[in-house]
Amino acid sequence: MRSLIDIQELSTDEIDRLIDTANDIIDNPQRYSEKCKGKKLATLFFEPSTRTRLSFEAAMYDLGGHVIGFSEAQSSSSAKGESVADTVRTVGYYADIIAMRHPKEGAPMVAAMNSRIPIINAGDGGHNHPTQTLTDLLTIKREKKRFDSLTIGFCGDLKFGRTVHSLIGAMSRYENIKVVLISPDELKLPEYIKQTILEPKGIEYTETTSLEEAIPTLDILYMTRVQRERFFNEQDYIRLKDSYILTPEKLVTAKKNLSIMHPLPRVNEISVAVDKDERACYFKQVENGKFIRMALIMMLLGVEQ
Repeated sequence: MRSLIDIQELSTDEIDRLIDTANDIIDNPQRYSEKCKGKKLATLFFEPSTRTRLSFEAAMYDLGGHVIGFSEAQSSSSAKGESVADTVRTVGYYADIIAMRHPKEGAPMVAAMNSRIPIINAGDGGHNHPTQTLTDLLTIKREKKRFDSLTIGFCGDLKFGRTVHSLIGAMSRYENIKVVLISPDELKLPEYIKQTILEPKGIEYTETTSLEEAIPTLDILYMTRVQRERFFNEQDYIRLKDSYILTPEKLVTAKKNLSIMHPLPRVNEISVAVDKDERACYFKQVENGKFIRMALIMMLLGVEQ
């Protein structure tokens, strides 16, 4: 029995296989419509979510399976003080696999240590979000046809952005990757990620506060929102929330084949006018998320392709 807590647990070969499966699902959806018939997915979401939760649920339904679960902590016995360990032990008797989101870093790891069925980390605080990373990787592969020799700009909240942390870790495995870190000083990428991922692997990276200066060099621009829920101080959030807003004017100097990505939800960091730009990929990411999660569910359940 295997879980997925951190994207680093997957080898590059496994990621390639998942992407190949997702692409085959896109091309041949009917072939997969009963792959998980009779199986149940439990979605245990202790923190609000739209895309991730519904994506998991749509994935399981499209595989012919069933879904049970809850969408907020107050709907579960955790509101009465039940531990994560006891919750997953209980749910393990009702379902075949669990997708879990929790505001506390490490909670899905605790769940996996106490579960009799596979656990998929659907986001734990500011730590990890491996299925969003798989979604991002599938999008990059479909848009760029490769993972190597790319310059990726990460813009916005790089301190608390778990999607940024996970994608940097995943992309660091590939050749000739360059990273541009665009953020205010207060939201810079944590030092531990530079020291444990970028520097040991010799990834070339630069830090800047200027989106305009960085844009012309990028193959991919990964925008993020400044997350109110990660701030202890409302004044700090208000001061920083509009640090970077992507507009059509700022894209004038960008490459014609730039891919603009965003894990969503968007607040105002990408103008709606950019949605019409052919380089905007963030709603493609939403769709790709369902297909890669279908592939992952099958892999962890040991379902033959």
